[in-house]
Amino acid sequence: MDIGETVIETTGLRRRYGPEGDGGFEAVRGVDLRVARGELFALLGVNGAGKTSTLELLEGLERPTAGTVRVLGHDPYRDRALVRPRTGIMLQAGGFPAELTVLETARMWIGTHPGATRPLDEVLAAVGLADRRRVRVKQLSGGEKRRLDLAMALVGRPEVLFLDEPTTGMDAEGRQATWELVRELRAAGTTVLLTTHYLEEAEQLADRLAIMRAGRVEITGSPAEVTATRPARVRFRLPDDVSPARLPLALPAAAEGDRIEIRTQDVQGALTTLLLWARDERVELLDLDARSATLEEAFLALARQDGGATDEPAATSGVAA
Repeated sequence: MDIGETVIETTGLRRRYGPEGDGGFEAVRGVDLRVARGELFALLGVNGAGKTSTLELLEGLERPTAGTVRVLGHDPYRDRALVRPRTGIMLQAGGFPAELTVLETARMWIGTHPGATRPLDEVLAAVGLADRRRVRVKQLSGGEKRRLDLAMALVGRPEVLFLDEPTTGMDAEGRQATWELVRELRAAGTTVLLTTHYLEEAEQLADRLAIMRAGRVEITGSPAEVTATRPARVRFRLPDDVSPARLPLALPAAAEGDRIEIRTQDVQGALTTLLLWARDERVELLDLDARSATLEEAFLALARQDGGATDEPAATSGVAA
């Protein structure tokens, strides 16, 4: 996408827990990020990759060990009074009092917000909780609790919205409804930065994404750009009387049992070569299947390098990355 005004920016961002040396742990190791106004940016990584620790630095909940972070032009930790009224934050777990009703929780939360807020009815209706306002928090399902967390992140009409695993625990209907709400917010100009373990969620929502591994950003780009780093696949079977050795030498084919697989960055060219060969040789290609790589393949390829995840400790807000 065409990057306009930058509203989230980090340079050399680091976060260390504990002392230097073996007694401590560096969860964020020199992260550089830039997110434009109105962009929806997804931060991906296996458990322990450093996503939530990075998010907490962006939210101003923690002070960086080194590097700089700017949200809406300000340091979100030092200039919290300037940044907080313009942002919304949805943590991995809200931790609202179990005995309060949804309505009481919303009133309490709005009372703590430093800026102008949306009407309660509007906020609860936006997340599908209008008919659950009299229900105690402890009686909500896991998905409903996540929707309440999201509602409280939206009470101030935020310019920048941070969502940490926003649809965890939701059923398919709730997830789709949340996706639609996030799309509407983005269309209205809200900048959204989310973390998620649902790769489909990132593919569906994100303009750009970054994949983290061991506290570092390994790759950044649109979902299509990141997916394109992995080869496409063409799979088929040959008749019993046709040897794989007869295939054109130009095709990087590998045989596993009676299955043939071609991995290529040029799926159209490989298919053209294969199909022309099959026509000329009068060979029937059985169970022919061609498909591009997936975001999951790109994600797993990066996650598996050098063992992938780290043993990141729980962040100070009580949630792990």
